[in-house]
Amino acid sequence: LERLMLDLNGIEAVPAYFVRPSEGQGPWPAVLYNHAHGGEYHIGKEELLVGRTFLHMPPYAEELTRQGYAALCIDHWAFGERRGRSESEIFKQMLWHGQVMWGMMVYDSLRALDYLVARPDVDANRIATLGISMGSTMAWWMAALDTRIRVCVDLCCLTDYQALIETRGLDGHGIYYYVPGLLKHFTTAQINALIAPRPHLSLAGIYDPLTPPTGLERIDAELRQVYAALEAPEAWQLRRYAIGHFETAAMRAEVVAFLKQWL
Repeated sequence: LERLMLDLNGIEAVPAYFVRPSEGQGPWPAVLYNHAHGGEYHIGKEELLVGRTFLHMPPYAEELTRQGYAALCIDHWAFGERRGRSESEIFKQMLWHGQVMWGMMVYDSLRALDYLVARPDVDANRIATLGISMGSTMAWWMAALDTRIRVCVDLCCLTDYQALIETRGLDGHGIYYYVPGLLKHFTTAQINALIAPRPHLSLAGIYDPLTPPTGLERIDAELRQVYAALEAPEAWQLRRYAIGHFETAAMRAEVVAFLKQWL
């Protein structure tokens, strides 16, 4: 375990954890792990090491290193060692300065990726991103924006924005989630289409109010067409389970198998 303090945004230092397999020298394939929200601001990057109530055990640090992967997880704005100011306070201050909290969070993740691929013990050609809930959203945004991400795995937050409006689920997500003007330009499916033809596994619960089923169907239909047109239909996989907003043993097995196949 390496405890890091990274300069990613020029505003405040970003604490991070880096873990790697206990044997060998690398370079290892690596996962940019994105922590969840869950209203537990004290956890942040600790999720990588200790897990969460909605995650299957063991924690992903143990799971990933056991499978031969290194992993990096940062504390996002308002979480972990960066907590103190509330999420709404940070959002409002950034808004006044013409910034968007989600955009600033994504920027930190992109810069964390810069750090990760520059490490000599990491194989820069074998990078995946992974997360649940808020971490899921970060995973697919990151993969859409940066082709250095070769594999994307998201759990329990592939949310169609229009479906969220239709089901009156907007308050299920924190204020950090909302980007002014986004729906004038992009749907969730269109953002995710930018990942194609790279491998993308999405795992969702059909009883999860944060990912309305009608929205999942829209996204799946569009992405199936996109991946088929790019002659990579097997690289997009959506798995739905009769559960809510959490990871099961079966889902964990899917994650491990997908990374093994594609990374």
